[in-house]
Amino acid sequence: MSSNKLTCITVDDEPMALGLVEDYIKKTPFLELQGKFGNAIDALEFLNQTTVDLIFLDIQMPDLSGMELSKLLPKETGIIFTTAFDQYALEGFKVNAIDYLLKPFDYAEFLTAANKARLRLQPSKGHDTPNTPIETLPPQKEFIFVKSEYRQLRIELKNVLYFEGLKDYVKIWIKDTPKPILTLMSLKSLEEELPQEDFMRVHRSYIVSLKNIETIERSQIIINNQRITVSEQYKTKFHDFINKNSL
Repeated sequence: MSSNKLTCITVDDEPMALGLVEDYIKKTPFLELQGKFGNAIDALEFLNQTTVDLIFLDIQMPDLSGMELSKLLPKETGIIFTTAFDQYALEGFKVNAIDYLLKPFDYAEFLTAANKARLRLQPSKGHDTPNTPIETLPPQKEFIFVKSEYRQLRIELKNVLYFEGLKDYVKIWIKDTPKPILTLMSLKSLEEELPQEDFMRVHRSYIVSLKNIETIERSQIIINNQRITVSEQYKTKFHDFINKNSL
């Protein structure tokens, strides 16, 4: 084990999920990626020749599942399971997994799990630098993944104009795109994931991109020729934003 970094690999048969975890690992200062694998058999072959500190491991995979692979690993190898199915959580903890990430998860959730691994696998780390907090602040979120028509779509937040809530669904309106992306999600849960400095809830049914507001007329925001009314309960917060950015 490196004195400064945890060596790790990621294993997932979904290329998009594999790439996402790879990106998260690379932006985390105390993790060092040793390899990425699209199936558990290739990962096992690698692990028979190389020792790593930590594995980010999908559960449902063909031929050899992540749960089956975990039972073949040395006890000192840390495991963080990643899966879209929460019924595996209990079984995951039975094999002494450090944590369990339910897809889709964001970087903040990933970082929390990674820090748990750091505490368990590098218990002396905190004594080396007592004045440095273990959990660093995550960088500004630049994108999110949403489920739409059985796919996970990457949405660049800088291109989002506004989010529109429709009962159990959210419409995501994007620059230069005539039709919105429809995803099964509540506006409230989405609001909790968005960077507050870039997005604001202004109505029961709308979250707007503050950077993409074109015009404000009394209590209406105009974005891409769409008029969105700022409702009473959100007016104070929105007016504070306007005053802060007015000359």
